[in-house]
Amino acid sequence: MGGTLESSRIEAATIAQSLGALIPENAIVVDEGVSTGRGFFPATKNSHSHTWLQNMGGSIGIGMPMATGAAVACPDRPVLNLEADGSAMYTIQALWTQARENLNVTTVLFNNRSYAILRSELANVGAQNVGRKALDMLDLSRPNLDFVMLARGMGVAGERVETTEEFNTAVARGLSTPGPYLVEVMLV
Repeated sequence: MGGTLESSRIEAATIAQSLGALIPENAIVVDEGVSTGRGFFPATKNSHSHTWLQNMGGSIGIGMPMATGAAVACPDRPVLNLEADGSAMYTIQALWTQARENLNVTTVLFNNRSYAILRSELANVGAQNVGRKALDMLDLSRPNLDFVMLARGMGVAGERVETTEEFNTAVARGLSTPGPYLVEVMLV
């Protein structure tokens, strides 16, 4: 591993440090962590040698299919998919393909129960006094989504974490388990 691990409340900075330590040699990292993961890339510069793939703008939902494609293209390399909950909702069926094809993808899903990037984009375009109905469309609660159960329903093992220590253990487990694995990181 390429760094030191933390044990604390889950925050973007501690996740970044942990990811830097956990990325395995020759891994492919697919980053669609969007609102949570903007600082992840710099924190991994001293990690084991790896490839970093991300969307350069515009679309939402590319992470899971990109991770699936990377695992098909490079079956000898571990794939670590950093995924936001809102983005996952666009293409979650990729988990089924990963299970069916027994692809070596560990998905780390950051659950803040919202389309946080879309809220940010509203602010970026100067939208003010956004109405309750518009904000409701950016909310991923009522009911709360259980991504571990969704993954299991598609044949992917997984677990939910709420501390950095649990995060470290779960991601290491996912990376060492053959086939697909999902770690749901509760941010709220």
